[in-house]
Amino acid sequence: MTTQPLLHSLPLFPLGTVLFPGGLLPLRIFEVRYLDMIGKCRKADAPFGVVSLTSGSEVRKAGADAESFAAIGTLAMIREFESPQSGLLQIECVGTQRFRVRSNELQKHGLWVAEVEAVNDDVALEIPDDLRHTSTALQRLVGTLEERKRAQGGAVRLPIAEPYRFDDCGWVANRWCELVPMQLELRQRLMELDSPLMRLELVSDLLARTGITE
Repeated sequence: MTTQPLLHSLPLFPLGTVLFPGGLLPLRIFEVRYLDMIGKCRKADAPFGVVSLTSGSEVRKAGADAESFAAIGTLAMIREFESPQSGLLQIECVGTQRFRVRSNELQKHGLWVAEVEAVNDDVALEIPDDLRHTSTALQRLVGTLEERKRAQGGAVRLPIAEPYRFDDCGWVANRWCELVPMQLELRQRLMELDSPLMRLELVSDLLARTGITE
């Protein structure tokens, strides 16, 4: 797999979750290091990087383990921004490009920055017949959620953003990876997979084990 230079001094947000390309991520931010980071990213219309924690916690606490995180993450672009009170931000981000951390540095005020390279996007790949049930089940779920949203006057926030790509292996696999309960390490490994078809095959196995599809 080839890579290309992407960004220098990319601010990182280590979290106890995995952001997939095309995925939505709501965040409630109150730490000074991230309030400043988000403000600068919004002003510059620039992304930040979401990386999955392997040790430490999202909120810095005295005596806690040092933060460490996975080497592959996803760029996040802010698409909704609210400041309900001083010292508090509520944002929603969308995942765009995966990246690989080449080097990182912890700044004095506690923010991680990194030099990163892009990881190639998933190749667009039509879903094969033997995996079509994964797409059908996802379409049913989205339809149910949209009906619920309409019934409640639009008050329900959908966990999946348009445009929907129910015929694409990578897109369908990514959405199920976000929705199905699983260990963080497994979710990270699935996000890192080069093959969208392999990711969807593994997702299909998970759906069968959880009874979501037969």
